[in-house]
Amino acid sequence: MVTQPLLSLDDRELLAGCDVDFHRVKGPGGQKRNKTSSAVRLRHHATGLIVTATEERSQHINKARAIHRLREAIALHVRTPIDLKNYAPSEVLRFCISPDGRLRVGRRDERYFPALSELLDVLAECGLRVSDTAKLLGTSTAQLVAFFENDPKLWERVNQMRAEAGKRLLR
Repeated sequence: MVTQPLLSLDDRELLAGCDVDFHRVKGPGGQKRNKTSSAVRLRHHATGLIVTATEERSQHINKARAIHRLREAIALHVRTPIDLKNYAPSEVLRFCISPDGRLRVGRRDERYFPALSELLDVLAECGLRVSDTAKLLGTSTAQLVAFFENDPKLWERVNQMRAEAGKRLLR
């Protein structure tokens, strides 16, 4: 599975690869929530990932949230092998690394998930060694760990990958 092309698809193209289910959820929200199928569940065929969004009474808003969550799940869980001998950071990732080696991309930036995905691909190919990954990307170990810490789901995923490989968890 190639992650980068999946993350570069627009919302309509990404949805085309999914089963979309609308359903009702119980809970606060009044009569509208209990009578309309506003909750959204996406099942992505290529990856098998399933995401849901149920917070809002609006099906439209929940659908947009589910698409965002699907992009995040793809970035966090789908790895693409990289040839480290010939590796150079993509244009997207190079743009996100400042000249002083800081990773500068926010979660609301459309480049965030592609950059995150590539970063995790490199980390996986480097045997989950943060120092080797940082050196390859032209940043410091401290900067890379700080980037991981700024996103709780990313921090959890990196430590999950390290635990599965029998490596010590980051603290």
